[in-house]
Amino acid sequence: MKINLMSVLVDDQDKALAFYTQVLGFLPKADIPMGEARWITVASPEEPDGTQLVLEPDDHPAAKPFKSALVEDGIPFTSFAVQDVTAEHARLTALGVRFTQEPATMGPVTTAVFDDTCGNLLQIASMGD
Repeated sequence: MKINLMSVLVDDQDKALAFYTQVLGFLPKADIPMGEARWITVASPEEPDGTQLVLEPDDHPAAKPFKSALVEDGIPFTSFAVQDVTAEHARLTALGVRFTQEPATMGPVTTAVFDDTCGNLLQIASMGD
C-alpha cells in the first residue's frame, strides 16, 4: 500500500493553484471541471509521478471550522519535506510568504510553518538541517 493522493482544503482553487505552483514550485498534474469546482492536483518536481496533492474546495460545512481551529492553535495541516528548511524559508520569504513559525530545530528535525493564503498553515521540515 502507498499514498496516492492527499488533499488540502482550500478556500479558492484558482488562488491555491497559483500559490502551490508559482510560489511553492509544485507541478500541475490534473485540472478537470467537476461541476462548480475542479479536480486539481499538483505533484512535487522531485517526484512528478509520485503522490499528488489535491487542492480540494473547503465547501463542506465542517471544513471551515476545522481549518480555523487549526490556524487559531498554530497547527499545520500537513508537512512537506525539504532539503534545508533555512534555505527554503529564505526563498519563500523573498516571495512574500508569511511564516507563523520561523525555522526551529527540535532534536534532529528543523521545521518552519507558513500560511498558504488559502486558509491553512503548512509546515516544511528537514532532518539534520
